[in-house]
Amino acid sequence: MFTGIIEEVGSIAQIHKQGEFAVVTINANKVLSDVHLGDSIAVNGVCLTVTSFTASQFTADVMSETLKRTSLGELKPSSPVNLERAMAANGRFGGHIVSGHIDGTGEIVEITPANHSTWYRIKTSAKLMRYIIEKGSITIDGISLTVVDTDESSFRVSIIPHTIKETNLGTKKIGSLVNLENDIVGKYIEQFLLKKEPENQQDKLTMDFLKNAGF
Repeated sequence: MFTGIIEEVGSIAQIHKQGEFAVVTINANKVLSDVHLGDSIAVNGVCLTVTSFTASQFTADVMSETLKRTSLGELKPSSPVNLERAMAANGRFGGHIVSGHIDGTGEIVEITPANHSTWYRIKTSAKLMRYIIEKGSITIDGISLTVVDTDESSFRVSIIPHTIKETNLGTKKIGSLVNLENDIVGKYIEQFLLKKEPENQQDKLTMDFLKNAGF
């Protein structure tokens, strides 16, 4: 699990495609301070597993499905990437619950400087927009952010200078593709609500059931 608080911006050293998957090598510093084989590191919001590492780089395998469903397939050597290690059990929870499993991508369609922030409008599919609500949480390239407002096909976020400085958002342009992860809570609630009623009526919680149980 992650929190969406970026620890550092690394860079792509190499992407080596091997049939149905690719091996990505990433230059990093802070996230390697206590790294072990098999650790999870979110790269632009995508949870990847460390398969090897040195003092300044780590490698991870990226499956074809991940390349298709995320923006990782567009990365090139020297591309900046947001990095976050999996949350430690005794760590602070600074963002929101982030799984590292990308729901889809969005396209930056507006970048508007304001007094003390920059407004980004991101267009995405109706499938993702159904979970994006005003004042709700959204993860953009692994960054935990709050949605300012929405319309039928897009949403806006306000980015403060600190976030611009500490993430790769400052390198994004109109037309850039970003990874999106919807708030996991909303998705689980929807699944619970959509579940069919149990066929066995005795499984239902009713007043009669409570009476018969002595309540």
